[in-house]
Amino acid sequence: MHERVKSVPTVPGVYLMRDSTGGVLYVGKAGNLRNRLRVYFTRAVGLPPKIESMLTKVVDFEIITTHSEAEALILENTLIKRHRPVYNTRLRDDKGYPYIKIDLKEEFPQVYFTRRVEKDGARYFGPYASASSVRRTLELLKKLFPYRSCTKAITGMEARPCLEYYIHRCVAPCVGYVTKEEYREVISQVMLFLEGKSGAVVRGLKVKMAEASGRLEFERAAVVRDQVRAIERVMEEQKVVSVNDADMDVIGLFMEKDEAWVEVFFVRQGKLIGRDHFIMDGTRDERASDVTSHFLKQFYGGTPYVPPLVLLPYAPEEAGLLEEWLGSRRGGRVLLKVPARGVKAALIKMATENALQAREQLRAKALAGEDALEGALRELQEQLSLPRLPLRIECYDISNIQGSNAVGSMVVFQQGKPVPTHYRRFRIRSVSGVDDYAMMREVLERRFRHLAEAAEAADGSRDSWGVVPDLVLIDGGKGHLSAAWEVFLQLGIHGMIPLASIAKEEETLFAPHMAEPVFLPRNSQALFLVQRVRDEAHRFAITYHRKLRSRSSMRSGLDAVPGVGPRRKRLLLRHFGSIPAIRNASLEEIAAVPGMTRSLAQKVKENI
Repeated sequence: MHERVKSVPTVPGVYLMRDSTGGVLYVGKAGNLRNRLRVYFTRAVGLPPKIESMLTKVVDFEIITTHSEAEALILENTLIKRHRPVYNTRLRDDKGYPYIKIDLKEEFPQVYFTRRVEKDGARYFGPYASASSVRRTLELLKKLFPYRSCTKAITGMEARPCLEYYIHRCVAPCVGYVTKEEYREVISQVMLFLEGKSGAVVRGLKVKMAEASGRLEFERAAVVRDQVRAIERVMEEQKVVSVNDADMDVIGLFMEKDEAWVEVFFVRQGKLIGRDHFIMDGTRDERASDVTSHFLKQFYGGTPYVPPLVLLPYAPEEAGLLEEWLGSRRGGRVLLKVPARGVKAALIKMATENALQAREQLRAKALAGEDALEGALRELQEQLSLPRLPLRIECYDISNIQGSNAVGSMVVFQQGKPVPTHYRRFRIRSVSGVDDYAMMREVLERRFRHLAEAAEAADGSRDSWGVVPDLVLIDGGKGHLSAAWEVFLQLGIHGMIPLASIAKEEETLFAPHMAEPVFLPRNSQALFLVQRVRDEAHRFAITYHRKLRSRSSMRSGLDAVPGVGPRRKRLLLRHFGSIPAIRNASLEEIAAVPGMTRSLAQKVKENI
């Protein structure tokens, strides 16, 4: 291999790594092929574990030279789609993503569902993440625009129209009720709507409505009026996310082990007109910036429309090359931007949160049926050698920032489903500084003392504190598990309640009675369940922590001002909305608040 690398040209191109059977393990591109391959075969030090694993299987490589690095990027994307190498990060089943097609060469164009984008002069819209996404869009289009959905040859000589005409879902070109030009106008409205230009559609229809009224065609005007109202209702549901009429895509990314969830918001003329999520496979050991780059190449390599602006959560290393390539696909300049603040940064955050929710929905779907839940519980019982089916699982997590406002959470899942009425929150009392283990011990001591007290209640009553869990799950690794085990030994419940912990990095389960960690299969129902329980505990803990931190920040300001009690504090916050707003207000503005004086306003300015 070393000698072969010396003969590789120092030009841009693509390389394919092959195994002993000739199969493609990996496809990559380089501006200098020799230098890139030298990294693999002559000084393979510090490479990601995934690439090191691949190199143990490589017996041959192949190169394809190109005229430029931009050409290499296009060829790399094509070859990844063709071969789907196991060591490449790739869109899951991207070759099958559906589109909406409108063939303008037809006399009376139809609106099609298709999975192939061809250079045939037709207009394509997409890709959509699934066939159901396309079906929902087509259903909406059919309600809003009266284009034909039949496949018959249009002669204009039919005896009478079908039912679709009478319910205002078709303009009936089959019986000659509209000309070819009038039907084309309907199709133009469909395309404008799919491009996000709903306002232009409404303005055109309002002109038509006024013209029909002027000709005293009131029935026709009423039909157009109803169409306008239906489109305006859809427009109202489309969230305004930009102060200008910008066209952009917003990309959010959530990564976990060997998968990544990508959410794309489609913003057209300042409105969020649609969204879809995609799954990337083979992301283990990949940097988030590289996964972002892989997604851009594979997603926009297939989509027929590229907006002038794409907002990203991470900056790809080859941003300049990607902008050049995207610009060539768009036929105009394309800017890749990673916003740090403001509306655009908030959009990235919202898209990322939606990517996380897509992951959660996928897990919830996998556990939707009773059989699936029971299977997950039985698998968990078997893997952890539990004495009984874990019908009631309690999970605990700690949340703090450098020890401040530290809290603990307890969430409960009964038969695989959350029971929010049994959730509990704990404000850490006895631990100062950063000591997660001590905080976990405090939370568990308080919870299981409640268990003993409920069991000894004189009236025999038992609230949720008195229910014995079938499994206690700790969010953390071996250290957190040891801290929890100490509490169980101290309280004498170690033989009564099974205990385990889940380490987030590798999603590994640990149990005190097991020498080796438990690795659940990636598609295991039990793993989905454990992850859902753990993530819910984390969400519940961090929500409480943020609430306390917010209260703390408020107390640190106004509560320190002499003469400003609870009533004046409420008045100030109600008037200005926040502590920063009070801080930025003038002395006169603060003094003008009912109940305040100039001297008190001066004290406020001095203390916050």
